[in-house]
Amino acid sequence: MRFSVLASGSGGNAIYIENDNHAFLVDAGFSAKKMDSLMAGINRSMKKIDGIFVTHEHSDHIKGIGVVARKYGTPIYANEKTWKAMDGLVGTIPLEQRFQFDMETVQSFGSIDIQSFAVSHDAADPMFYVFHENGRKLAVITDTGYVSDRMKGIIKGSDAFVFESNHDVSMLQMGRYPWSVKRRILSDVGHVSNEDAAVAMSEVVDQKDTRIYLSHLSKDNNMKDLARMSVTQTLETCGIRTGEFVHLFDTDADEPTELVTV
Repeated sequence: MRFSVLASGSGGNAIYIENDNHAFLVDAGFSAKKMDSLMAGINRSMKKIDGIFVTHEHSDHIKGIGVVARKYGTPIYANEKTWKAMDGLVGTIPLEQRFQFDMETVQSFGSIDIQSFAVSHDAADPMFYVFHENGRKLAVITDTGYVSDRMKGIIKGSDAFVFESNHDVSMLQMGRYPWSVKRRILSDVGHVSNEDAAVAMSEVVDQKDTRIYLSHLSKDNNMKDLARMSVTQTLETCGIRTGEFVHLFDTDADEPTELVTV
């Protein structure tokens, strides 16, 4: 498998995954025009996408879903509650392009098996995905208030993680957000902090070459350097030295990461 985090942040999220026979997206949280531009940045085309797997109905994950579906005839996959929650948000998507992907199930596309799993987030029925192919494993989890033991068991041993590192707790607490928003972010259905992300990572990485992409960074309550430093320090406190077998990578709010092989 090959993948690129096309863009990730408070303003939008989209991840590209391919092999020699198929090409997919997890979410399309940007306008169709921006999605075209992001794909061009890795020399790929939206016309070749075989399916978009929706995680939940928040606009930073579905903004482009409707227009992309109608423009390119792209199949869209989501669970039943998410489909209902998207009604009125994405416009009309033809029935032949609407596919159900139930929670805690696996769907296969050629040699790629895609596993869905539940997370804790303030959406109708949020879920994320693990992509499996030929013993290799890519886990995507960018919106959850905490990482449960069940989630850890599902993503453990992945060769690459696209993992939420949303905020620095001190920046959030001292920032301009209303207390109600701060409380929501810090809750069990909000977003994972830099430190909590690192603790979870320390429990799921194996002693092998592993890539961790720090994603969904808050525009107001985090910075790339701070996220990377915080995660590095916490991992090392847990006995994991980055740069040995664990390698950290930034993601950007509007630029794709390099297309790499898992």
